[in-house]
Amino acid sequence: MADTLYLSLWYPNLRLAMMSDKLTAVLGAFAGHGGEARVYSATVWPVSWSEPPVFQQIYGRRVGSIPDAVAGQKQPLGAEPRVAVEEALELLHDDYAYEFQIGWSLWEHETAGELDSRWVREPRLVRVTGFGPLFDEGAYEADGHIRVDFGTDTPFLEEDLELDSVAARHVEENVRQLVELTAGIEKASGATARLLWSELGESLAQRLALRLRASLGSGN
Repeated sequence: MADTLYLSLWYPNLRLAMMSDKLTAVLGAFAGHGGEARVYSATVWPVSWSEPPVFQQIYGRRVGSIPDAVAGQKQPLGAEPRVAVEEALELLHDDYAYEFQIGWSLWEHETAGELDSRWVREPRLVRVTGFGPLFDEGAYEADGHIRVDFGTDTPFLEEDLELDSVAARHVEENVRQLVELTAGIEKASGATARLLWSELGESLAQRLALRLRASLGSGN
């Protein structure tokens, strides 16, 4: 059964004024681990998730380009992490949450018919959210000062797919990319505690380890 995958990060004595540097570091880590270098969007949520956003900016995807009216040259779509974070955090409040979307590519299994299936690297939008200490009644205590929402965990497990040598290799690459990104984010942002967890509350680390072991065994 597909589940939603999260990474929660905590920082010692984090003050709200320091959130900008932490968010920029987390977003900046994606480019070195299968992700994009630019941010797709930024949204600011007041008080709780039930409230409408007070700020939202769609910068677009990194693929493609837009004309630069000043220089007369084409510039990549999206915003640099520092720019997106600074714009969103101009509205700095203890009870706000700051959400950013950034692209991250994984191997995905596609089936067009009974005899037509293939593996392709597909970009997905990952959500990176920084929580003010009073947002949603102190949600950061459980969710982390910063939470990364990776979306469905299917690419890391493929529990409904028979792992032949090709499938095993792609699942293994996805898992390794996840592990490396998680470590990269922790190091770049200076997190002192992290938790990779699933929405259903199952032991995600154990599921990933078992699936990786199975994929390695199938690939031999």
